[in-house]
Amino acid sequence: MKNRRSTNDAQQGNTLPIPDIDIIDLENDGMAEAAAEPTPSGTHSMHAIAPRKEKKKNGSSRINVHIILLIVFLLFIAGIIYKIMNYGVHVNLDEIFKDGPGTYEDNLDTILPLFDAEGTPVYKHYGEGSTIVLFGNAPFADDRDSEDNLANMIQQMTGATVYNCSVSGSYLAAGDRELDAEAHPVDIFNFYWLCSLATGYHETTDAQFHRGMEILGDSAPSEAWDVYNTLTSIDLSTVDVVAVMYDGSDYLAGHPMYNDAKDTDVTQFTGNTEAGIELLHYCYPNLRIIIMSPTYAYGLDENGEYVSSDIQRYGWDVLSTYVIKQYASCSARTVTFVDNLYGTINEDQADEYLTDHIHLNVAGRKKVAERFVYALNYFDHLLE
Repeated sequence: MKNRRSTNDAQQGNTLPIPDIDIIDLENDGMAEAAAEPTPSGTHSMHAIAPRKEKKKNGSSRINVHIILLIVFLLFIAGIIYKIMNYGVHVNLDEIFKDGPGTYEDNLDTILPLFDAEGTPVYKHYGEGSTIVLFGNAPFADDRDSEDNLANMIQQMTGATVYNCSVSGSYLAAGDRELDAEAHPVDIFNFYWLCSLATGYHETTDAQFHRGMEILGDSAPSEAWDVYNTLTSIDLSTVDVVAVMYDGSDYLAGHPMYNDAKDTDVTQFTGNTEAGIELLHYCYPNLRIIIMSPTYAYGLDENGEYVSSDIQRYGWDVLSTYVIKQYASCSARTVTFVDNLYGTINEDQADEYLTDHIHLNVAGRKKVAERFVYALNYFDHLLE
């Protein structure tokens, strides 16, 4: 056995020299040559350096990426500038409507027949020999004694007996849930309380009507007593159709529209509609009821200038929402709804059919009368 000490001394004395290791600059064009040079004679490299293919610098690709990013950024900025420069560009409506205003293909019409107690539809032609009672305000009340009056047009078109029980200046929404002529005398003219007068359902309605007329005095509508006499003398069991049409007056007055907690709240535009329908159906289930929405009406700004009723609000909502809610009420009550806002007179052609911001001219009345008769005898083809 060798002496360990002498072995270690021998190792220390014969230590192999540490080879020189070249530090290669990989970014240097000559790195391939440096890697390929042999190690100095008499030395052994600790690691073999594999030859590497010459690789050119990729500086040009880095420059291209920067250029691409710059181009994208510039295009983005250019797009923003284009949008700003073209924002609010004037639209030439004359060019758009050069072929006419067009028509609304979609409306909210819901045309239903009368249903009997078993829910079976009853189809009937409403013409000569039929009786129609009309409730509402200006559309039926304007030019009451003229042949151009809307109610008189309907009579001429159908041959039916028509009772015009509309009251000018009246509303659908009442001022209070109970009829109180002292506090709200004009409530005696709204749809529900006129139905109550006609049916005799509320014993105090007649006395409240008289009291309201006393309070109103000369300011009462001129036709008010005629309407009273008609409704208190007519037998509604002999009537075939009740039709109701109020214009956009409730919208312009900012009257409340609906009450989700009570769908027959008479202080609401839709609630009064539903309360009247419910009362008539309860007392006279053989009545066919047709509700006609307001036609288009302009809103009025603080200076009395016309503005779109799809923009102007008076405490509740725009006119179209009143119509949509009224449509929903009629659907819930299973009665006919005629959409006059989109199906008859809309914003695009309102100037042709209104005398001002809300009242119908003769052409407007004729258009509404035609739509009513269309809905009235919609099911005639089933009788052939």
